[in-house]
Amino acid sequence: MRLGGWLADQAAAQADRWTLWTPVAFGAGCAAYFGLSREPLVWVAWLLLAVAAGLLVATRWSVWRITTLVLVLSACAASGFAVAKLRAEAVKAPVAQAGARPQAIEAWVVDIAAPGESGQRLLLAPIRVGDWPAEATPIRARVTLRPGMPLPAPGEAVSLLAIVNPPPPPASPGSYDFARDAYFESVGAVGLALREPEVFAPGVTAPWRMRAAMAVNATRWALTLRIVEALGPETGGLAAAMTTGHEAFIPREQVENLRAAGLAHIISISGLHMAIVGGFAFAFARLAVAAWPWLALRVPGKKLAALFGLAAVGGYLVLSGAPPPAERAAITASVAFAAILVDRQAISLHALALAAMGVLLLQPEAVTEPGFQMSFVATAALVALAEIWPRPVKEIDVPWPIRAVQGAATWTLASIAVSFVAGLATGPFAIQHFNRVSTWGLFANLAVAPISSFLMMPGLALGAALTPLGLGQAPLEVAGWSIGLMNQVAAWAAAAPHAQIVIASAPDWVLPVSFLGLLFVCLWSGPLRWAGLPLALAILWAPRPPPPDVWISADGAAVAVREAREAVLLRPDVKLFGAELWARRRGLTPLIDEAERDARFDCDHWSCAPRPEAPVSLAAAWNLKRPLKPGRLEALCAGADVVVLRNAIRPESCAAPLVLTGEDFARGGSAELYREAGGWRVAWAQDLRGRRPWTWGYDPR
Repeated sequence: MRLGGWLADQAAAQADRWTLWTPVAFGAGCAAYFGLSREPLVWVAWLLLAVAAGLLVATRWSVWRITTLVLVLSACAASGFAVAKLRAEAVKAPVAQAGARPQAIEAWVVDIAAPGESGQRLLLAPIRVGDWPAEATPIRARVTLRPGMPLPAPGEAVSLLAIVNPPPPPASPGSYDFARDAYFESVGAVGLALREPEVFAPGVTAPWRMRAAMAVNATRWALTLRIVEALGPETGGLAAAMTTGHEAFIPREQVENLRAAGLAHIISISGLHMAIVGGFAFAFARLAVAAWPWLALRVPGKKLAALFGLAAVGGYLVLSGAPPPAERAAITASVAFAAILVDRQAISLHALALAAMGVLLLQPEAVTEPGFQMSFVATAALVALAEIWPRPVKEIDVPWPIRAVQGAATWTLASIAVSFVAGLATGPFAIQHFNRVSTWGLFANLAVAPISSFLMMPGLALGAALTPLGLGQAPLEVAGWSIGLMNQVAAWAAAAPHAQIVIASAPDWVLPVSFLGLLFVCLWSGPLRWAGLPLALAILWAPRPPPPDVWISADGAAVAVREAREAVLLRPDVKLFGAELWARRRGLTPLIDEAERDARFDCDHWSCAPRPEAPVSLAAAWNLKRPLKPGRLEALCAGADVVVLRNAIRPESCAAPLVLTGEDFARGGSAELYREAGGWRVAWAQDLRGRRPWTWGYDPR
């Protein structure tokens, strides 16, 4: 009875916190839609919206609070599923068909996309692609330029020759699906340019919305070039990325150091940047109002500063190119400033819940993205920390040296707590999605926090605002100096012993359990919140599945073989990003040295055959049109248990127990092979993806 009464008291204490779970239920409905293996029909969405409306109406006759809560949360879950489905229908667009034949492309350059592993990339709005009909031409295409090719400016019309394919499927079965992101961004094609893009006069006019977007992007690109020219590529590339969102000039070594140091979040414009810019603008405006007594007596300074902060957030959103993480951060910051305007608490869990609901209503696909998951749970953890953080007693007539020491101690302790709590909250997602834990990340973030908050971001904001007037050099130099300090911290952390620990991904059910556990710890008030801690730590205690013995890329062009806790790459220079992604996900260390490979496999330019020392008796050939040397294919088939052929032609006679060809990869995508007592088990990526709009494309017919 005592336990029951205590639990009842704990539940009663949550009277004003049940609404915090509405975005959680809405997000669960969105996640349920994305977790399906088959696409539901549109009428299901409309039916669920009607059901949700009926559930909300039924709350009027609800007698018990628990019944009302169940009805409201069920309505939110049904609405989340319906909104996600309707969003998927609204963004339908043509998707390119796979094919190796080069296509002549005429397109508008919408923006300079973030560079990929192979080089710089352009975001194009195709005018025409080869002889494709208009209804089959993708709305957007992302094309990679070869090293040395010039970058055209946004707003220009270009013609180029490129190999065009649909967005790539997952690098391995069950891994992150980048094609889903491309689908919701209306990117229906990716390509590799075979010749330099040539600027030409298209003879047609782009739609006014596209012209406006390209004009903004052209301004952003011009500012990027000015920043890089003013600071040099060593620091200017990172400064431009944090100002305009363009990552084209960041040195590769800097990116690797930032990742190893747990500082990669600095590159992506998201919540940290919006908070610093909006907070700096808010503080500056409030100080300016207070410094003018005539104005301070006539206007509400806090509300005027909130409007100034809103304007700063909106301007920064436009300047950054409005990528999805920046849009989500801008919505959260706008809710906080709007709360000030209506005399509500700016930083609260209720404001965060409202912001999360706004994000999911506009972008229900965000529920699948690591950025949203990490930023939402980190913010919830920090707001929950602020709720329980002890308020210091304000003493009267304390000498300023003592007050300064007390303030420094309080700030240091708060910084340590903030970094520690944010790191714990985002840890499960970093492990599951990126499989890397930065050992020195806490210390690196503590060292960089004051640099970014008080020097780097304010300097970049002032420099970006004053550069068009010719006055931005001084603040940009301050920002460049602070970026140099940050890079030094990142280099030290990356070079420290055991800088990164690779942890294999847990089964799919673990991350939702950890997410709910973290939310329970953050949203529940009272000692019962710690009951969610074991669930939050599920990412640590959940058993990992046994790693596969072989990985094969989606086109059969790359193969990796497991040996103990290492992955031997048979083609270290091909699909390296996908191979490293798969190896980390399975907790393996990739071996990219050809000498390591040659000790186990006999390889030439187009094929590999197993040596006696090979961990798996596997042979592979990567020729598409060019034939292998006479007798080579027969030797591969005769001396291996598994034969991987990129060519779609299946040999008439092959003695290998398992033969996989291009036809298999075109149907199943990337594959993992498990050696079992009865033979080989093959897990295909396409089987796990299911039949969804982003897995087969959209047929306008």
